[in-house]
Amino acid sequence: MSYIIKGHKHDWEIVIGLEIHAQVISNSKLFSGSATAFGSDPNTQVSLIDAAMPGMLPVINKHCIAQAVKTGLGLNAKINMYSVFERKNYFYADLPQGYQITQFLHPIVVEGLLTIDMEDGSTREIGIERLHMEQDAGKSIHDKDPRRTFIDLNRAGVCLMEIVSHPAMHSPEEAGAYVRKVRSIVRYLETCDGNMEEGSMRADVNVSVRPVGDTKLWTRTETKNVNSVRFMMQAIEFEAQRQVEVWEAGGEVKQQTRLFDPDSGETRSMRSKEEAHDYRYFPCPDLLPIELTQSYVDDIKATMPELPDAKKHRLMSDNGLSAYDADVLVAEREVADYFEIVAKGRDAKVAANWVISNLFGALKGAEKGILESPVSAENLGNLLDLLADDTISGRIAKDVFEIMFSTGQDPAAIVEEKGLKQITDTGAIEAAVDQAIAENPEQADEVRAGNGKAIGWFVGQVMQKTQGKANPQAVNKLLRDKLGG
Repeated sequence: MSYIIKGHKHDWEIVIGLEIHAQVISNSKLFSGSATAFGSDPNTQVSLIDAAMPGMLPVINKHCIAQAVKTGLGLNAKINMYSVFERKNYFYADLPQGYQITQFLHPIVVEGLLTIDMEDGSTREIGIERLHMEQDAGKSIHDKDPRRTFIDLNRAGVCLMEIVSHPAMHSPEEAGAYVRKVRSIVRYLETCDGNMEEGSMRADVNVSVRPVGDTKLWTRTETKNVNSVRFMMQAIEFEAQRQVEVWEAGGEVKQQTRLFDPDSGETRSMRSKEEAHDYRYFPCPDLLPIELTQSYVDDIKATMPELPDAKKHRLMSDNGLSAYDADVLVAEREVADYFEIVAKGRDAKVAANWVISNLFGALKGAEKGILESPVSAENLGNLLDLLADDTISGRIAKDVFEIMFSTGQDPAAIVEEKGLKQITDTGAIEAAVDQAIAENPEQADEVRAGNGKAIGWFVGQVMQKTQGKANPQAVNKLLRDKLGG
């Protein structure tokens, strides 16, 4: 799905590569026992190792290694049995060691492949170059004092997975779909919580443009630390347009690092970036290489849950769901789990409609997530049972759902307490039908004259007289028998 920008000299194509930084779910940091909880007071989760005190030696957190392997498997990638931690040397105020321990020549994961689903129903395969592990830096705080910058090292040493795509995306929509898919997979795997607002997942966005038909990569810029899919798509759109204008005006795009301003929707220059940095990478002398066995990888693979793509195909093949409904339901693991409880032993299409339309609508209005739903999956399933066995009508079911959402009550209790059981007694329904016909002779004549649409008006009248409790099918049949509509 290419995104073409019209110019005076050329039509231009965007080329996008993404570097996603995903914080590993782990109770402790990559090389120390310090906690990783979000929101703690500044500098309360810092060990002597994190602060780079002399003589302190890092120790690899085995759980972080397992999390990286699991993520690599989820990205359909190759797991390297031999990987090495290296020192990346550069100075920054919140990097106390003066170097970052990362992976460069021998990353733990390479050669992945991700399938993304576009809104038009098409799919794209995006290659993943590598996933490597590294320690995060601390945080510089610039807004507490006009003359000083404060440093918080709580984040220093937290384990990150950097997931690097090939420059294989060509529109903001593709980039957005790619990030959403990666986020969905790591959430299913419980290797990263994917919370972009808290910074536990963020992306560096590499953008270049080139004339349509050209196969060379033109000069790119890198927009750093974008923390929302919407902002990332805005940054790509703005940056691509800016670069086209530079090239069309006879200028040259400079390779540089940029920042995205969400208030203006624009990127701005942060610093120039040379073709290659001299980070003086070398193997970290304090850490031995990581050597894995195939049995170790196989054991991790055996613990993995069903992932979004597999779950989507199963819901479509086994339950007859549309691709759109299946996509919506599998995007978040919690939603998929909720739906499968609701649908178990019931009509899956009806269950999907209630979850997507009724439940999602109510949750959006209340600004709640699926885990905060006042209506449990079991209770929503019970409501569908009452609807399926004609205990209540479709109209009453919607009223009962609203009460369930407000109170969290069981639907059967609500129906009993408020006397909402559907009227199935043919005699009682027939009396209401006869009354509606007698009170509206002109409309009755219209039906007899062949206006079949008017029968729906009569159904509404009868339902109104029975407070929505009459069985709609029975009402319809009696009206047609009596009026011939």
